[in-house]
Amino acid sequence: MINLNVFSQILSLIDRELFKDLVSKHKSDKHQKGINSWTHLVSMLFCHFSSADSVRDISNGLRSTTGNLNHLGVVRAPSKSNISYINTHRTHELFKDLYYSVLDRLWQKDTHFRKDLGQLKRKVYLMDASIIPLCLSVF
Repeated sequence: MINLNVFSQILSLIDRELFKDLVSKHKSDKHQKGINSWTHLVSMLFCHFSSADSVRDISNGLRSTTGNLNHLGVVRAPSKSNISYINTHRTHELFKDLYYSVLDRLWQKDTHFRKDLGQLKRKVYLMDASIIPLCLSVF
């Protein structure tokens, strides 16, 4: 599982006003169905840092920390269907712009790591290598 103190420190690197401006720019909360963009971001970061393998792992993991969610700016833990829906229907442009904004802020803030940060501005190519276990009796 993930240490929520460390997780909240990572989230504190994201300027909430900048995030709200980006949400307004991309209108990503326009047709929200119970989950706003901040909750979506927290859910996806939680997924990554806790090495969650499924939507169920994300939902149950966030639900198990219910007392601490309000400190992260999340009102309630999203359900499995909500996470699945927002991953399908929300654009990635908000998170792309957020990434580059945080990167630019770190670039200006910390001159010691500029060489390393400069490498992050190149194109990143990712390949999904997730494994889906199958049951032979189904086939």
